[in-house]
Amino acid sequence: MRVCLITPRPDHPLLAGMAALLAARHRVESMDPTSDDQLPAYGEELAGPLADVYLLKARTRQALVLARSLEERGATVVNSAAATELCQDRTAMAALAHGAGLPFAKTTTMATLRQLATRADLTHPLVVKSRHSRRNDLVARVDTAAQLNILRTTWGDEPVVVQPFMENSGWDRKLWVIADRVFAALRRSELADAGGRGPTLPLAPGDLPDGWIELVRAVGSVFALDVYGVDIIDAGGAPLIVDINAFPGIRGQSGAPSALAALALRKARAAKGG
Repeated sequence: MRVCLITPRPDHPLLAGMAALLAARHRVESMDPTSDDQLPAYGEELAGPLADVYLLKARTRQALVLARSLEERGATVVNSAAATELCQDRTAMAALAHGAGLPFAKTTTMATLRQLATRADLTHPLVVKSRHSRRNDLVARVDTAAQLNILRTTWGDEPVVVQPFMENSGWDRKLWVIADRVFAALRRSELADAGGRGPTLPLAPGDLPDGWIELVRAVGSVFALDVYGVDIIDAGGAPLIVDINAFPGIRGQSGAPSALAALALRKARAAKGG
């Protein structure tokens, strides 16, 4: 089988571990959707024989354009460009989750943070996030109007979503899914008051509250994702989803590279009709 990684980081531990498992019997390649050096290769890839499966671990505009072009030729892409892009728009994410009956944080969209700062009806504390998820985007707890005004000096023109801050333990449950495998960990919330996020602590899926694994698998079905992450907080004894990510890193989880290798081969065989 020929497996192609769409990523600027083929050395990422998850991808490198998967590639090592497949290397003896299969061909693993990579395409960097952010590198001008690889632009000529795009033309060859789009015109020549397709790989059996493409793994889309990049969320840039160039990566999505490339993935869509491959899909138009009939390629199998995991996750699809459409599903990946949906998880970058927190407004669309919340609308789909709520429409499907998932316990997702109540989300309000504002055209800009500056516009949000002019509202007099805000109830604090609240959480302000960039509408479009990306590296180094805005995610902040806001307790006062003064704090919001400070954010406005840097993020004034940023499209944002607003969510009520839910009191919780200060720990996020990080759940990751690769096909039918669920991995879990505890991590301090980036909204925690002090001390930084610290290490990610292992968490056995069997130690999760009843129903959480089924909930996370339902997210994959609703969002058409094969590889994804779900951040959940315990809000008064009930799960509350605060974020969904397409193809996260899933670092340090034993079995994750082998699960990804199995998924890639299964998708490749399905694409061949076998």
